[in-house]
Order: sequence, then structure tokens, then C-alpha cells
Amino acid sequence: MNTDLQTARHNMVEYQIRCCKVLDPELLDMLETMPREDFVPEEVRSLAYMEGHVPLPCGQEMLSPLQEANILQYLQLDGDERVLEIGTGTGYLTMLLAMRAGEVVSCEIHKELADMATRNLEAHGVTNARVLHVNAMQADELLALPEMKKPFDCIVLGAAIREIPTHIRNLLTDDGQIIAFIGQNPVLSLVHMKRIGKTWQETAIFETLLQDMEGLPAKREFVF
Repeated sequence: MNTDLQTARHNMVEYQIRCCKVLDPELLDMLETMPREDFVPEEVRSLAYMEGHVPLPCGQEMLSPLQEANILQYLQLDGDERVLEIGTGTGYLTMLLAMRAGEVVSCEIHKELADMATRNLEAHGVTNARVLHVNAMQADELLALPEMKKPFDCIVLGAAIREIPTHIRNLLTDDGQIIAFIGQNPVLSLVHMKRIGKTWQETAIFETLLQDMEGLPAKREFVF
């Protein structure tokens, strides 16, 4: 066991997460136990427990530990939920979601990352999550998948987006919830949305920074 990484993991929980009002004891224990470094490319493994975003292949980055912790704390999963994640990365948050939910379906636009995440999840014995190589922002491409025929209790969007596409909202159950990074950099908020019938209850968790969502349809521009 690498004691340096173990110490770094403990310090991450104490000085990045617990001090920012993430206090769920089971969540904190899980974060201190799970080896985040296994989901980081070897060349940047020393950055696995840094406060910011760790660079990934394909020009991507991991969510920060505080962002991941807040997503899990606000969802308050009880173990039975069906979760849709958009933006798998290397699969670390996917694994954490799978540990607290019944089933996770994760969508990744980059095949290299989708393959990497699948290997990581298999290496850690995760059997209730699967990664799909798909551009989830393209409605026709996403909705053609058999995994989308059944609604989701929770949806997690792991990149910045100005508004949640209608086809994503429509995948949610009537009492489901969404966590998303809403806005346009540098004004961006992590937002928790709870669907209650036809109305939405929204909570802005905190302001933050994150890369923009890829694969959004190009907007048509009219020339007069």
C-alpha cells in the first residue's frame, strides 16, 4: 500500500471536502477508501488528490474532488436508483455512483476514454455500471440506444452547459433529479434540480469552473 497516496487521500477528504460542508459520514469514508489514483493516467498520478482538475486524454479533465463529493451528497442515493451519467471520463465518478445506486449508464463521447473507463470499472469489480461510446448531446444518436428506453431516476451532466437539452430532461422519471453545471464560463454553478410532476425545484450549490460540454448541435445562423 502506498502510504503517500493514502495520506494524500486522507488530506483530500479533510481539507478539500469535509471543511466545505460535505459531512455525510458514509460518503466521506467511501472517498477516503477508494483509490482515485487508479483512475488517473500514470504520467499525472501524483496529481490524483490535488484540489483542482486533473488532466485526462482527449483534452479532458476530471471533476475536482469537491465537485464529485457535492454531486454525491446532493443526490442522496439510496441504492435502488437508475442513474444516467453524461461524461464518463476515466470512470471514477461512475464507480462512486455505482456504489450508491442500483444501476449506472454512463455516456462518453471519446472512445479512448470510454474504453479506459470500462477497463477501470472492470478492474475494480463494478458490475452495475456500463459505459456507452455515444454523443449524448445528439438526440437521435442517444435515443436510438436500447438503454434509453427506460427512464432514469437521476441524471448527472459532467460538463458545463447553458441549458439542459429537452431530450435529456425527457429521460427523467416524474420525481427524478438532475445535477448539472449550468451557465457559461466564468459564471458557472453546480445546480441540483428536483422534478416534481411538471414543476422543478432548483438549488444552486456553489459557483465553480469546468470545461464546456462537447458535441452540442451547431446553432443555425441566419444571414440577411
